[in-house]
Amino acid sequence: MLQTLKKYFGYDSFRPLQREIIEHVVAGGNALVLMPTGGGKSLCYQIPALMRKGVGIVISPLISLMKDPVDALRANGIAAAAINSNNSEADNRAIIDLCLHGQLKLLYISPERFVVEQKRFLSRIPIALFAIDEAHCISQWGHDFRPEYTQLADIRTTFPDIPVMALTATADKVTKEDILQQLNIPDAQQFISSFNRPNLSLQVCRGYSAADKLKHILALIRLHPHESGIIYCLARKTTEELAAKLQLYGVSTAAYHAMLSPEERNRVQDDFVNDRVQVVCATIAFGMGIDKSNVRFIVHYNLPKSIENYYQEIGRGGRDGLPCETVLFYNLQDIILLKRFAQESGQTEINEERLSRMQEYAESQVCRRRILLNYFGEVSECQCENCDVCNNPPEQLDGTRYVQMALSAITRANEQVGFTTTIDILRGNATREILAHDYSQFPTFGVGRELSFRDWHDYLLQMLQMGLIELDYKENRHIHVTDLGKSVLFQGKKIQLSKVIKEDLRVKSKRIKTPVLPAMQTLEKPTRSEVEPTPVEDKELFERLRQLRIQIAKEEHLPPYIIFSDKTLHELATYKPKSIAAFGTIYGVGENKQAKYGAIFVETITGKKEEIKEPSKQQPLSKSHMQEQKEAHAKAYAQWSENEDKELKRLHEQGFQIKDLSIIFQRNTGSISSRLKKLGLR
Repeated sequence: MLQTLKKYFGYDSFRPLQREIIEHVVAGGNALVLMPTGGGKSLCYQIPALMRKGVGIVISPLISLMKDPVDALRANGIAAAAINSNNSEADNRAIIDLCLHGQLKLLYISPERFVVEQKRFLSRIPIALFAIDEAHCISQWGHDFRPEYTQLADIRTTFPDIPVMALTATADKVTKEDILQQLNIPDAQQFISSFNRPNLSLQVCRGYSAADKLKHILALIRLHPHESGIIYCLARKTTEELAAKLQLYGVSTAAYHAMLSPEERNRVQDDFVNDRVQVVCATIAFGMGIDKSNVRFIVHYNLPKSIENYYQEIGRGGRDGLPCETVLFYNLQDIILLKRFAQESGQTEINEERLSRMQEYAESQVCRRRILLNYFGEVSECQCENCDVCNNPPEQLDGTRYVQMALSAITRANEQVGFTTTIDILRGNATREILAHDYSQFPTFGVGRELSFRDWHDYLLQMLQMGLIELDYKENRHIHVTDLGKSVLFQGKKIQLSKVIKEDLRVKSKRIKTPVLPAMQTLEKPTRSEVEPTPVEDKELFERLRQLRIQIAKEEHLPPYIIFSDKTLHELATYKPKSIAAFGTIYGVGENKQAKYGAIFVETITGKKEEIKEPSKQQPLSKSHMQEQKEAHAKAYAQWSENEDKELKRLHEQGFQIKDLSIIFQRNTGSISSRLKKLGLR
């Protein structure tokens, strides 16, 4: 397994949970994989597809989600393709024939096309696994429900013995349960990776005017010369206006939104991934399927609609593990506009609740990373030291007594109350609901009269964000006490709360602070021979390697990050491998890229070409023609079967050229030509 990882992807070790997921799926098990954007989900199905017999079928909702991974797989020497409407039908047919002849290991396909093709050819080929990417799209509870995904429910019925993987970066408890039910895989083992992305710094800027936002953004861009960034905006008009303003300051910027023509959207995306444009001002659709690893800042010009959207969007930064700054601007106008959107959405209650949680995050005095982790079910008590709250901590108080009051009221009500009723119990408000359920008889009735409704609401929000309580959306948002909360209530665990601050969120002039870039993570010294570590990265060498990467990318018509990530270039500029063999030990260098790029990169690093050793006298200086043909074509000199003859005749009649047939049947062109003559077809 590690050998496959290093051979194709150039990595020496797995990220957390990857090995366990891969082993489970290779053994034939179903899985629900929940990992943050940039957490390494793709390897969890790509490696099992390489290790199992047959082709791995990856079902993905958008064409933009297919192109980058297919290009990256091919760059690593893996046979991969995508069937979609951007291809000609002849191209799609050729891809199908490659599958039929065992020439592909990974096939990407949309859910709509999958329904058609499962009857036409998928039932005729060995399948390694089904990987359903963006699986939250199948759930009406998910933030991006797509009706076409519901057609995937028949996979388990049609292919009962093939492992099914559901993968998503954003799904709360209710959505996870719905995914398993909709896909008919209740037995699937759930793998929930840590959502902690410590390389992402988190900052919220409240009440900034448009002029102040621009100053802050320009200061951020100046800290990142030659580095990419995305600015998310609510309105397409804002994307165009902001892009125009940044261009006036000499920033290479483009706008991206749904009203642009498909050709223009493709051009902007292509310019961004190929580093021809530094910054894209975009609506939320931008970035899906882009595996660009060197995005160094993400800005939300307005408040996002939900924490799911927000976390998925900031997750597009720092995918290589190096630092990325994220900035969220927020003011009252955002809330007014987003509430209107929620009311017009057709799912008003769900979307208003998600907006409320997003607003709570932006207004919170609790470590922001802790809030995000607890939202996705990962209870955390630590302070991250890489968010604005931790860097400028609010005044704290011993909140144990208040927390115990609230938890006691919730527990005595059998966890059948929400925020408002809990506060009414604590403040001694004899409302109709309080009297109907005899809550006024509780010892906790009225014990918290000293605090206002707003203060209690703030403290309950802090308790929610700290993981002491959780909301059950299927039970009318009733509050449940978590294990951490029980330790406070029953075991006397001490809790610190932030003092309530009354803040005016109206737009106001602010003094702009220059954002501070987190320190570059130190690259670990590899335990490798022939690699001589230097204590400091050679910045000039990094720039030469970056220019070389751009040159190669242009020649191969690929995005630079698919050639090598920034992290790989940083390692090369730090450890300076002096041979092709040593080059192959660097992070992100697999066998295919070692053979393809090793010589030119080593020459750039050392300033001289590596001498190619002459073969020893004992080695044959040349191979026989038969040996060469067998190495080039797997079925060279093998007898033709009756089924192969039928398939050759069918494809020839459909107009396939001899060179295409050579690839499909793994034989040289002479063999194909001879067979066609024997069958009377030439």
